[in-house]
Amino acid sequence: MDRLIYTAMSGAAHTLNQKATVSHNLANASTTGYRSENNAFRAVPVYGDGLPTRAFVVDSTTGADFTPGPIQQTDRNLDVAIRGSGWITVELPDGKEAYTRNGSLQISPNGILQTHNGFNVKGDTGIITVPQDNRITIAKDGTVSAVPITPLPNTVAIVGRIKLVDPPENQLIKGADGLFRMKDEIVPQANANVTLVEGALEGSNVNLVHEMVSMIALARQFDMHIKILESAERNAQQASEIMVVRT
Repeated sequence: MDRLIYTAMSGAAHTLNQKATVSHNLANASTTGYRSENNAFRAVPVYGDGLPTRAFVVDSTTGADFTPGPIQQTDRNLDVAIRGSGWITVELPDGKEAYTRNGSLQISPNGILQTHNGFNVKGDTGIITVPQDNRITIAKDGTVSAVPITPLPNTVAIVGRIKLVDPPENQLIKGADGLFRMKDEIVPQANANVTLVEGALEGSNVNLVHEMVSMIALARQFDMHIKILESAERNAQQASEIMVVRT
């Protein structure tokens, strides 16, 4: 009985957490470069004196789906999408690196190349600064070039190269800000095999049909856990009545 109650109770709680994950995925179905999240659970025993039959359900794995999303053409100079695997490196306020697939870039008032969320894009030699009154182009290898608008539009100056990396997916963890970080904080080297698509953005890889089906399945699963708890309560009541009658 203990195992039944504890497993059903903790299973119901984690099912609610999984429903929250699915809801988060659905809310980001149109977010540029978003990687859908997933959860898995397993039952483990509760260790301690007097609790040999009790078990909890705990998170077994919490990760992300690294399947590439669809590439959508925008024809904007500062929009880039990664073809295949790979990541754009950004610099966090504490100086550490993080990685994103959101290639919607912008130029800050100080002339620094940033992501749409305001994180500085990191180049092979540091942050990338763009001179004023220049038109920016980004090549497929991440090279950022500045073309003066006037008076010599044919003069091209290379101002930096975006650091493109491709670390093992099993070494990446997703943060609450949507950025990915290395588990062991080892800084990966730039990978020349990672290429960009100019004037395009990668859409979210959320499968709406799959997520909606998962939401329905989780709702039924939660109902099943509640029915198990109700059944355990009835059994306990009946057992108590039998004990009372016998005494």
